[in-house]
Amino acid sequence: MFTTLLIANRGEIACRVAATARRLGLRTIAVYSDADAQARHVAACDAAVHIGGAEPRASYLRADAILQAALASGAQAIHPGYGFLSENEAFAQAASDTGITFVGPPASAIAAMGSKSAAKALMERAGVPLVPGYHGDNQDPEFLRQQADGIGYPVLIKASAGGGGKGMRVVESSGAFLDALASCQREARASFGDDRVLIERYLQKPRHIEIQVFADSHGQCVYLFERDCSVQRRHQKVIEEAPAPGMTPERRQAMGQAAVAAAKAVGYVGAGTVEFIVEPDGRFYFMEMNTRLQVEHPVTEMITGLDLVEWQLRVAAGEPLPLTQQALRIEGHAIEARIYAENPEKGFLPSIGTLNYLALPPHTAFANGDIRVDGGVRMGDTITPFYDPMIAKLIVRGADRDQARARMVQALAQTQAVGVQTNVAFLTRLMQDAAFAQADLDTGLIERRRATLLPDAQPASLESLALASVAVLVQEGLSSDTLRGTQAPDPWAARDGWRLSGRYRRVLPWDDQGQTREAEFTRDAAGWSLTVDGNTHALQWRAHPSANPELAYDLRLSLGGQDVSGNVVLHGGRAHVLRQGATIVLERRDRYVDEGQEGHGGGLTAPMPGKIIAIAVQAGDRVDKGQALLVMEAMKMEHTIAAPAAGVVSKVFYALGDQVAEGVALIALDDPAQ
Repeated sequence: MFTTLLIANRGEIACRVAATARRLGLRTIAVYSDADAQARHVAACDAAVHIGGAEPRASYLRADAILQAALASGAQAIHPGYGFLSENEAFAQAASDTGITFVGPPASAIAAMGSKSAAKALMERAGVPLVPGYHGDNQDPEFLRQQADGIGYPVLIKASAGGGGKGMRVVESSGAFLDALASCQREARASFGDDRVLIERYLQKPRHIEIQVFADSHGQCVYLFERDCSVQRRHQKVIEEAPAPGMTPERRQAMGQAAVAAAKAVGYVGAGTVEFIVEPDGRFYFMEMNTRLQVEHPVTEMITGLDLVEWQLRVAAGEPLPLTQQALRIEGHAIEARIYAENPEKGFLPSIGTLNYLALPPHTAFANGDIRVDGGVRMGDTITPFYDPMIAKLIVRGADRDQARARMVQALAQTQAVGVQTNVAFLTRLMQDAAFAQADLDTGLIERRRATLLPDAQPASLESLALASVAVLVQEGLSSDTLRGTQAPDPWAARDGWRLSGRYRRVLPWDDQGQTREAEFTRDAAGWSLTVDGNTHALQWRAHPSANPELAYDLRLSLGGQDVSGNVVLHGGRAHVLRQGATIVLERRDRYVDEGQEGHGGGLTAPMPGKIIAIAVQAGDRVDKGQALLVMEAMKMEHTIAAPAAGVVSKVFYALGDQVAEGVALIALDDPAQ
């Protein structure tokens, strides 16, 4: 076993690898960009080396800088994590050429599977079933459209060198093909430096099931069962679980053996994932092989009790696989949810900002508990536009799927973040959704269940308004004597709102989605009461210590005789009510400011920081509702800005290639009637 390991990645995977390496007695070295100087993964390692600017192309995608860091620090091995250079054959070969062990497959295996087209051709020769499509080298747009016409719509355009949902488009008709192809190629170039694509028939109601394989340098290869990754948004996984619901032993064996055959066909070594698309009748087709560890590997660890990173390190050091196929067992059911800084109600757009407050459920590390959290950020860290906006991975295990779902709902209720939008409430609804509960799974589940999973916003409940308002009083030092349990020794020092003559009255106005709602407190001889929307309720409360007592308040209320509990974070003039897995945001409003005085935007605005990569209009153009105006690239994804209504472009505020901040006006539209 080597003694010094450089981790060529960031975030939760770098923290994950560092923890296992430390347990094995290895010295670890982090690499970091300008944006990550204070990052959690830097603190998790024994040493750290700066490798460049904040953008991935200036740091984590610089093979030369990472190799130089490895040589300068005396690293004997490099763990690439996942993403960035983890599937870059040139990087793996360069590490090997310099005498550094690459913790992953040989460069030849990466090359064989790195091109989706070449991999499918290889699998076809090996007899592995493939989805009907075109996987050839001819990339002429008209030729590709002819191939799509022949396959029949809908078709799926996929970046040949892609992964993670990048460079992928579903096309419904021949007329929409060329625009979708151009967009797909732009995104593929930006993400992988390669704009080649393949075309496949888009399967209706398919499931995405992948097989975890592991091979050593002694000719042994095993499969560690399957993961169901069908629940996706924008072709990116949201929920992963193992084992796959409804999987029969016979189909598991057939898919496992096919995956092992695929790995052996390319001389594979290390951890890999063979991904299949599965039709409702059980027929499965090879989709691609990821020649690295996957983000969702913890669910496999939870049902097998194994540390796959340890297996990676041991295999890279030349050791044989620790277990044979016959010795591998499945115990229980595991589910992983990816906690993202994003806004599900706005197309899952990433959310940028500082994690002013972050609370995660009590958990254990690796596979020795029922709740596990893998995270790469801490409270106070910033979610930047440069990297994937994942905050953490929440993994739970149960004796069966229903118990695992129930544990996930409980864990999500204890997962709280303020400073960015998150998908926690969406994930909670997903766990409780009837289709998900019944394992009626396919890659279109989220879209199919949109009305349930992404309901229209509702006004804040009485309970949320009460919690937010009580938090303000607690912040100011007021107490509810009847639930406090003790009284101040000096009655004149008590801050409980009591008055010798008359009564205490306080009104707190809140902005609730653009509407003003008032919470009116009254304190008289009978105690406290709260009036909201014309209804008065008896009120008592108790505040408990929280993880961050300067910002957060853990409250227990008796409201009209009903028990209400929740956490409230007061920050930046807002109250963030964290309750039952949901976050309700209320903004303090000044009662004496004219509510009609509101700002007016100057045009269509940027939903997040990003770069302008395409502009389809110019001043004077007439546009229709829904017409694409420009395309932004942010968080490694393309976002099309479309016209909200018919109009005339009066001004385009930015040029191609410009970097823009969140909220700035991009294009001004005038009413065509004017």
